[in-house]
Amino acid sequence: MANPPASVMVMGPPPIPDPSLAVKPQEPWRENLSMHLICKDCKEDPPNLVEDFSAGDTVCGSCGLVLGDRIVDTRSEWRTFTNDDQNNDDPSRVGDGANPLLNGAQLQTTIAFSGGGSAKARDLSRAQNRATHDKAAKTLLAAYKEIQAWCDGMRIPKNGSDTAKHLFKITQDEGAFRGKSQETVIAGCIFIACRQCKVPRTFREVFSITKVSKPEIGRIFKQLEKFFGDRNEKLKASIIESGGVPVENGTGFANVESTTPKDLCNRFCNQLHLSQKCTVMSQDIASKTETTGVLAGRSPISTAAACIFMASYLAGEGRTAKDISQVAGVSDGTIRNAYKIMYQRKQELVKPEWIADGRADFKRLPPL
Repeated sequence: MANPPASVMVMGPPPIPDPSLAVKPQEPWRENLSMHLICKDCKEDPPNLVEDFSAGDTVCGSCGLVLGDRIVDTRSEWRTFTNDDQNNDDPSRVGDGANPLLNGAQLQTTIAFSGGGSAKARDLSRAQNRATHDKAAKTLLAAYKEIQAWCDGMRIPKNGSDTAKHLFKITQDEGAFRGKSQETVIAGCIFIACRQCKVPRTFREVFSITKVSKPEIGRIFKQLEKFFGDRNEKLKASIIESGGVPVENGTGFANVESTTPKDLCNRFCNQLHLSQKCTVMSQDIASKTETTGVLAGRSPISTAAACIFMASYLAGEGRTAKDISQVAGVSDGTIRNAYKIMYQRKQELVKPEWIADGRADFKRLPPL
């Protein structure tokens, strides 16, 4: 039987590539000079455009229509290192912004020195440190660091921490409270700053972070309030004597009222993961307790806790007294005792329209 013939491979030229499929080199970006911007209202050609770099807008100079925003200032940056020849008007915009919480020009130069540096660099670094040593600035920086750490621990917003730093700087500049420890003064400044910025904290919360006793916080709070109040009066008197008009709260301190239960309800409800409806209801009940005097003589914390306890069950989101006590920092027995008084006068504390539209129901309240 004959073997089949072996396959024969025929070699030929490769296929010709399609020139349309070839990868073209990417050209650099060039501005399309055939397109230009004109005002759609004036339609002037050439257009009368004005670039306002301070606002970042391109404006039509004829009608004032804004044609573009977020333009980039391509002008050269000013680099002036002296203002002697400019009538004390230095337009330099380079460098870091000044910190109003520190004293001085804050333009010191630091000479770094590492362990492997030369003896000359070491001597220069020591001489520079001796020349620019400012004990007051270092004390303020250390205090600001402590204030920021404590404010972060209590979740106080930035305006609250900045206000506390400003109040502490005033006490340092005036040389007041020299016999008090720095931690005590800082705790008092944080407590006052929280009230001023509408984020009140209780003595117990400040004590848990700063470890300054509650009686000591109360004493320094009264002393600081009197100090800042007297300082305000002196500043206002000096402004009036010079022929000016004092601005409300322009001296950096405003007398504030004590913390109310309504101020605490929002934060406590947020920590208990209650709805906005329940939060509003607890705040309204807290306001009613103040006007009617139902819980007169009780602390704002226990009153707020009892209002949240009642509002959570009225809204169908019941939280136990033990859960609320862990957030508010009062015993569950105190909450129940306050709730018993409120339960007997529930008709005065709860709005009738809440019962009418079904947002609240007295049947959901736990019995006495």
